[in-house]
Amino acid sequence: MNPKTNSSKTISNSKVSIYQMAAAALMTALMCALGPLSIPIGPVPISLTNFVIYIAIYLLGTKSGTISYCLYLLIGMVGLPVFSGYSGGLSKLAGPTGGYLIGFIPMAVICGIFIQNNRRKTLLPILGMVIGTITAYFFGTVWFIYQTKCNVWYALTTCVFPFLIGDAVKILLSSKIGPAIYNALNKAHLLENL
Repeated sequence: MNPKTNSSKTISNSKVSIYQMAAAALMTALMCALGPLSIPIGPVPISLTNFVIYIAIYLLGTKSGTISYCLYLLIGMVGLPVFSGYSGGLSKLAGPTGGYLIGFIPMAVICGIFIQNNRRKTLLPILGMVIGTITAYFFGTVWFIYQTKCNVWYALTTCVFPFLIGDAVKILLSSKIGPAIYNALNKAHLLENL
């Protein structure tokens, strides 16, 4: 076995790792910038966090896209005000709406399964984002019911129904914007190592 070949593979793998870490950090920074922007309409505010996650998955794929969200979550957990309404800390995660923050992790994974190898298609990525969003709703609503001791109908009318149209718009926008940005970056050879 040629030692030069092994060494070039190692360098190439480390470059890929560095590119992935830098790209994930960039998307995490975008989540930190846009995540706090929210419209309070009740216990659960309208935010852009899930929209940025959809875009991150389009650009980075399942693994790096999910990692970028987990980094964002960790930054918020230590107290930096990156969650909706410029809040942060473990109390936000343990509060009534914390289940949605956790639910975004499986949402990212599910979206990635559908999007990563189907970026040039429309229906499969949209289906993945719909299923992923429903999963986030499930985690968030179950936790909300547990925390507030409310009934299922109240939780649905408070935490799910008001967000359906907005999330549908985010999904449709992501299905257009995500591939457009991906193709532009790909043509500029900025995604070759991701």
